[in-house]
Amino acid sequence: MDKNGKIYVAGHRGMVGSAIVRELERQGYNNIITRTRVELDLCRQESVESFFEAEKPDYVFLAAAKVGGIVSNQNALADFMYENMILEMNIINSAWKNGCKKLEFLGSSCIYPRLAPQPMKEDCLLTSELEKSNEAYALAKISGLKYCEFLNKQYGTDYISVMPTNLYGPNDNYHPTNSHVLPALIRRFHEAKEENLSYVTCWGDGSPLREFLYVDDLANLCVFLMDHYSGNETVNAGTGKELSIKELTELVARIIGYHGEIRWDTSKPNGTPRKLLDVSKAANLGWTYKTTLEDGIRLSYEDFLKNPIRAER
Repeated sequence: MDKNGKIYVAGHRGMVGSAIVRELERQGYNNIITRTRVELDLCRQESVESFFEAEKPDYVFLAAAKVGGIVSNQNALADFMYENMILEMNIINSAWKNGCKKLEFLGSSCIYPRLAPQPMKEDCLLTSELEKSNEAYALAKISGLKYCEFLNKQYGTDYISVMPTNLYGPNDNYHPTNSHVLPALIRRFHEAKEENLSYVTCWGDGSPLREFLYVDDLANLCVFLMDHYSGNETVNAGTGKELSIKELTELVARIIGYHGEIRWDTSKPNGTPRKLLDVSKAANLGWTYKTTLEDGIRLSYEDFLKNPIRAER
């Protein structure tokens, strides 16, 4: 990317978008434009088109999305599909119409089949059934990456897609029911410690295997790919390492300093049994993650303690 080029980061107040802004500034990119939701409703096509016509950004990082954990996904399937699909289509289409040099679309590892071969390679997309609990969100994200691919094929654009594993870090969402697993555990064990509770109940049986990537590492990869990758196939973003939810729960409790009992509510859903990304493509391009899970959780907990508990955005 040209250091003087105009860069639009969609979703700059979210965990991923804010990390991308930090990374861009760290690397000396200063011509960054952003808009809050009040200033620009990404679900309104006319507003998005007017914004792009006026600003004409050279580069776009599409990190805006409606996100949430298992509960919020299951309770708002239509909302998750509509809002994500409409906002990403508005941005990608307006970027193309206004001559955007390069766009990066941020997806999610939930786009891959529920029972995909592990670790999941980029080419396993659409080879079998999706996980039902977040099917709506996954379908919206698949539509976004496919639209980028089709624009590349039809019009010769340079639009790429990145599929991160489970993310965590500064500016995460710690809502008690609508957050993802790691921030939810941080809040739950912090409150249990503060209230001196004798036990904490967690969902499922703790057996699912998950991979986690610190959000500042993702941001570093996002900027790296804008400089070093072009292609229709998405690029996985992860660590290539996994642990069980039970192991994760015990690690979070230890870092926070909670010493009570951990109980499991097996009437609640586990979600996908295993989600490990094959990260060999990013590695072959010359990138790898830097932050260990334990260090990342410590940094996340420090951020949690510094900032008010965030409700769902």
